[in-house]
Amino acid sequence: MKFSHTLQTSASPEKIWAIWTDVAHWSEWDTELSAASLDGTFGLGAVGKLRPKSGPVSSFRISQFNVGKSYTFTTKLPLSQLNVYRHLHIGSDGTYFTHEVSFQGFLAFLFGVLLGRRFRTKLPGIMENIKRIAEVQR
Repeated sequence: MKFSHTLQTSASPEKIWAIWTDVAHWSEWDTELSAASLDGTFGLGAVGKLRPKSGPVSSFRISQFNVGKSYTFTTKLPLSQLNVYRHLHIGSDGTYFTHEVSFQGFLAFLFGVLLGRRFRTKLPGIMENIKRIAEVQR
């Protein structure tokens, strides 16, 4: 299961990137998190923790990293994994930013059903929060 949401903003790609990579402040725009932390510097292989408003604390790892353009963080689930891929695209009319969620592995379908609907419903509002913060911080 995979889904994504893309928004256009007048904010610079650097603003979106700074918001996306400031893990300690993810809970300011991600309404599903109460806290997030990262051990060390944001980059390939870095690990951190996510504390959702409901559910157990989970660990994540930066599994793909292209500085200033994209990254993926991966969270292990029983017999599967959750991947969150965030990437930027610069168009003639502004910055486009995309948040893509996918489940992989043996129980991917089950987690897609259990978690996917809620993630899909909440994602547009979360993306609007990022846009609002980035456009105010000009």
